[in-house]
Amino acid sequence: MSETLLELNEFSVSYGAVEAVHKVELRVGTGEIATVIGPNGAGKTTLLSAVMGLLPSTGMLTLSGERIARPTVEALVERGVALVPEKRELFADMSVADNLLLGGFSRWRKGMRDQKSRMDEVFSVFPRLKERSTQLAATLSGGERQMLAIGRALMARPRLLMLDEPSLGLAPLIVREVLLVVSSLRKHGVSVLLVEQNARAALQVADHAYVLEMGSVAISGAASDLLNDRRIIDTYLGVGGKTAPHLDKS
Repeated sequence: MSETLLELNEFSVSYGAVEAVHKVELRVGTGEIATVIGPNGAGKTTLLSAVMGLLPSTGMLTLSGERIARPTVEALVERGVALVPEKRELFADMSVADNLLLGGFSRWRKGMRDQKSRMDEVFSVFPRLKERSTQLAATLSGGERQMLAIGRALMARPRLLMLDEPSLGLAPLIVREVLLVVSSLRKHGVSVLLVEQNARAALQVADHAYVLEMGSVAISGAASDLLNDRRIIDTYLGVGGKTAPHLDKS
């Protein structure tokens, strides 16, 4: 088992008197991809938002053995955590290159002047962004916008990248392309916490998986095991769940 990067213990999130996430136990290892799947309204986005410090939470959040007593966006960013939200939130009237540069601003503010090399690394992951570097973000396709959102997060050189529904609104072939790139991030030393409604695709690229139902973890285990679990096939994968095309994790 790899070294633990992120660990949640009895992690809960409430909206007033309503508890949306209940005592979640979750672990992301260094160099691993963990995915959280489940139906709409299960609390997946709420969980990511709370881990990022965007929502108040109770329980324990630990990063590389350090307990973060009060998670805030600043504390998480400082420790190398980045979130790509569901809506991507790009600067539509700015070029691809300028969007990427803004992603590296936190490093620039610390006196690190490596934005050019970071951008070259992002372009090596997403060659299409290099081809589109002078285009406005608003002119990109849906898949290219998702690549730009991930690339912008990578500019900060995160240890943990959290992705909220990266396949949302994308054609199946583009989903495959985006998730294969997500899988390849291991080679760049990035751990990933992936929230996905496309359960089949998520389980194919992940190392470990958590099924969230009504705010609680109902099932967890190795992603390969869940991909062949009859409960998961019947509920989330549908017909052909065991014969889905393979996505290479390497």
